Amino acid sequence: MSVVVSRGICGVLSRQALTSRLLLGGNKPAGQSPWLSPVVTLKTSAPLRAEPKKKKKVDPRREQMMRDRLKKKLKKLEKVPPELIPIEDFMTPTKCLDETRERVPPRLSFEESESRALLLKEWSRYKQEQHMAEVEAIELALEAQREALEELKLESEELYQAALKPDPLLFPFTHEGPAYTPPIPNYEAPEGKYNDVTKVYTQ
Repeated sequence: MSVVVSRGICGVLSRQALTSRLLLGGNKPAGQSPWLSPVVTLKTSAPLRAEPKKKKKVDPRREQMMRDRLKKKLKKLEKVPPELIPIEDFMTPTKCLDETRERVPPRLSFEESESRALLLKEWSRYKQEQHMAEVEAIELALEAQREALEELKLESEELYQAALKPDPLLFPFTHEGPAYTPPIPNYEAPEGKYNDVTKVYTQ
């Protein structure tokens, strides 16, 4: 119906334009009139006969089957133990596992090897004597301390109990690292440039 109406309007306007040209004289251009509109400005569009899409009916049985499948998959994933992420710090690289030595150890003469063995034995004897002297000095100091505490206990019980308490001021030692400039309060050090080579593992 709309197509027929539009065609009729186009025909009427074309006739009016033709008569106006004839009245004005031949093919001379006529001034535009508010009552006469050119045919080019008239546009028509095809009628749209659209309707909203109908929603598909979902089968409840099919939905339940899909949910059951997902539940089964989740149960299977729960049964699989989680994959442990390897700690690269505890893994020795393969290039360090090569037992072949590139440098050949020097060959010692018989006299040199004997002198080194005697020197090692003499050093071990010296360290043993030093250790025994330290142990003896500690034992003598503990024995002297025990005798002094017993004598102090006979003299005064209060002084004896005070002597047993630890003295926090016995070693009043505090140390801070060397600094060329005083520290800046509330200073946040910037992170330096680095290449992040951390491997990301997905379970």
